Amino acid sequence: MIAQYPAERRDGCRMMVLDRASGKIEHKTFENIAGYFKAGDLLVLNNTKVIPARLFGKRKSGGKVELFLLDPLEALLLTGLEKKNPMCEALVRPAARIKEGEKIELESGDEVEVMGRVEVGRFVKFARPLDDILKESGHVPLPPYIDRKDEESDRQNYQTVYSAKDGATASPTAGLHFTRELLDRLSVSGLRLAYVTLHTNYGTFAPIKTDDIESHRMHKEYFELTEETVKAVAETKRSGGRVFAVGTTTTRVLEYCAERFTLNASSSTQGYTDMFIYPGYKFKVVDHLITNFHLPKSTLMLLVSAFAGKDFIFEAYRQAIAERYRFFSYGDAMVIL
Repeated sequence: MIAQYPAERRDGCRMMVLDRASGKIEHKTFENIAGYFKAGDLLVLNNTKVIPARLFGKRKSGGKVELFLLDPLEALLLTGLEKKNPMCEALVRPAARIKEGEKIELESGDEVEVMGRVEVGRFVKFARPLDDILKESGHVPLPPYIDRKDEESDRQNYQTVYSAKDGATASPTAGLHFTRELLDRLSVSGLRLAYVTLHTNYGTFAPIKTDDIESHRMHKEYFELTEETVKAVAETKRSGGRVFAVGTTTTRVLEYCAERFTLNASSSTQGYTDMFIYPGYKFKVVDHLITNFHLPKSTLMLLVSAFAGKDFIFEAYRQAIAERYRFFSYGDAMVIL
């Protein structure tokens, strides 16, 4: 049931609708999403753009090596002499066999030096600007549960139609269902659109391994919140409109910055967030959530359980399995009202 490819049409996927007030569950298609908005509502989307963060190479012995860059944003933003020899953290496979200081030859012919270990992976050092290397030999960083090689079509399919700011190593997949035509129709109907940026990274797939969820540590992710979006959220709340968040990443930015909306702050903000939302959390900004079906034992499953209640979410997943919904990044959608 894990989708290996996206739906033929972005908005042609199935859509499960959960009504928290009535406890009702409906089965629709995503092209019906417009019927759940009212004039004066606000739709907030994450405009991050996925970079080709997976690299393949070989050892001097000929053995194959895979590098998955974990948080390459700082390396991409380097200037001057530092830009010529950037370093960043990466998952290196096979990890155990590669010694510190070993050099890997990439498909582009560039050499990468594998360095010391960090909490999740290894430091890797490049011999020329990272953006040049990624353009020449980077692959679409499909998640590990998509059991195939990336294809040319993934360069478009694994990107939202409104992606604008390079930096993500994982797609904000709830947004993959929107087409440009659908967004245009929604805008004309009186729905307001606003954007945040959160550069989703590999940590979004990290399972919870602790028995006590409060002991789980989230990976930090870079975010930006514009003055325009701050004003849009504040005005929507004042006028009685509802805030729809597209995805858990958008939700985390809005909830992390919740104080800015209540104070009606008039400036933009940026930084890193490791906000962990789990049952018991009281949502301050987001009224409704558009999301996908998530991995078990994940922080995303806990977030939607906090939003809709664990029992309601588990019933929705039981129905999704019975109805043969398609799961995870390229899968079907869920709307929680």
